[in-house]
Amino acid sequence: MKRLLHIVIAIISLQPFSAGAEAPAGYYTSLTGKSGSALKTALYQIINPHTQVSSYNSLPEYFAGRRGAPATDVRPGTNYWWDMYSDMDVLTTIQFGTYMNREHSLPKSWWGGSTSIPAYVDLNHLYPAEAKANQAKSNYPLGEIAPGATPTFNNGITRVGTGINSGGAPYVFEPATEYKGDFARTYFYMVTCYQNMNWTNTWQVMNGVYPSLQQWTIDLLLKWHRADPVSQKEINRNEAVYQVQNNRNPFIDDPELAEYIWGNKKGQAYHPSGTVTPGEATLITPVHGMYLDFGQVALGHSVTANLIFRGENCSGQFELAITGGMNPSLFSFPSNPSKPQRATVSGSLANNAGGTYIPIKYTPTSTGTHSSQVMISDGGMPDGLTYKVYLKGECLPEPTLTKLTAIEPANVTSSSYTARWEAPAADEVVDYYMVTVKRYKDGVVTTTEYPAETDSLDIDGLDLGDYDTYAVQSVRLEVRSPMSNYITVRPTAAIDNILADEPFIVESHPGGLIRIRCSSPHTNLMVYDITGRPVMSMPEVTDLTEISLPVGAYLINTTQHRRPVKVIAR
Repeated sequence: MKRLLHIVIAIISLQPFSAGAEAPAGYYTSLTGKSGSALKTALYQIINPHTQVSSYNSLPEYFAGRRGAPATDVRPGTNYWWDMYSDMDVLTTIQFGTYMNREHSLPKSWWGGSTSIPAYVDLNHLYPAEAKANQAKSNYPLGEIAPGATPTFNNGITRVGTGINSGGAPYVFEPATEYKGDFARTYFYMVTCYQNMNWTNTWQVMNGVYPSLQQWTIDLLLKWHRADPVSQKEINRNEAVYQVQNNRNPFIDDPELAEYIWGNKKGQAYHPSGTVTPGEATLITPVHGMYLDFGQVALGHSVTANLIFRGENCSGQFELAITGGMNPSLFSFPSNPSKPQRATVSGSLANNAGGTYIPIKYTPTSTGTHSSQVMISDGGMPDGLTYKVYLKGECLPEPTLTKLTAIEPANVTSSSYTARWEAPAADEVVDYYMVTVKRYKDGVVTTTEYPAETDSLDIDGLDLGDYDTYAVQSVRLEVRSPMSNYITVRPTAAIDNILADEPFIVESHPGGLIRIRCSSPHTNLMVYDITGRPVMSMPEVTDLTEISLPVGAYLINTTQHRRPVKVIAR
């Protein structure tokens, strides 16, 4: 199986960025004199064509700064994640899945969950999130909890509950005050970069290139944007993401852009700073000293990256040559099979608003780390400048993945359920799971794939009369296990949020982690070993409460569920 991906461009320097860090000269030149919808579309043309990270499983590597560019989400001077969803100190060595999730701040379900579009792995809206907070916020819109409303979840940083306005959603997610501006600018970026997206959920966004946000959301996000100005955290993160993706969040570079598009300067012409000298040839990207990181690849597989070219007043053509380094023969230009180490790029194409791409392929023939470089010359650049882009890839043995077993769902309601499966053995490394859901509706079958961090996934959108089947695969280095068995799910006529046949469920996860699933709080939880001896008690548990137990068999009950539930801690 071959996979075609846009890969990471990153600058080798690991020096910290200052508060004065800003976009390179010429980056926003095309915005000059534009306003309103035209200004937003001009921004889209700048930031939408960008380099895509190597794979979903590699995201924590970029969060932690392990791929060459600075870390995007580590608290300075520590080894802890900078988590905008909780105040827990979680080490960056903790594996993602059970305790930490890769969180799409703008929920992926809003575009239907497709994994094949750049938004799925766009670092500009992906953040590390503590698992319980992430699950509690679900796919609810941003909002403010209504006065007097009791939150359904509150860890001091993330609050979930009935909102003042929610666009029709049952609840809203309200972040901490110190991060409200961060999330507002993230959403401004997303509805600009993906303004042509076909949104399937419109609680907060709306289809169409302008304004792309519901009016109640515009009012809310502008309020947050103004009250919580751009922080040094955002500036540093914007620079780090730029090194990875070759695009920026313009609402961090110039917060006033939001006012020109949605706010109190709407209709006024915008004039950016930092434009290039008229007529001067400037190559905005790639930058000399950057490198193209192909990430980790399984032996026997290959990856094709797209190196983006974007400039102003470039002429002639750029000459590209793969040369030097340890392994130049493992990298090639697939567009030029007769001379695979050489290619050209038209300067006129680089001058386009979105630039142009040139594909580069990495085909490892042995395990280990491989490297080379691309030399770039001409293109009408002054003083005969030559640019160098480093190439890097790592090849690992192809993983052997066992076939998983899908099991009966939990929490079945009239519109949703929790798909479940048995996790593989603890010594089998898995990056994530891919759940294939087939929905049967009015004689039409729709197949959708959903990624999952743990061995369960909430699925919604069912109607009475529809039914789903689901199966699951584990994924490592983008290699998938054989497809599991399929489980059929039919919605019940029961009231939503009531667990149909299992009002109290106890899930077992690797590492002795036990998770409680219940539709309402349970009191006086007792844990007994298999001989009936009490080993733990808790006065109250709610949905998603987690406890840790030594390996072994246990019986658990509560006042509301007196019949003991047997669970194996593993």
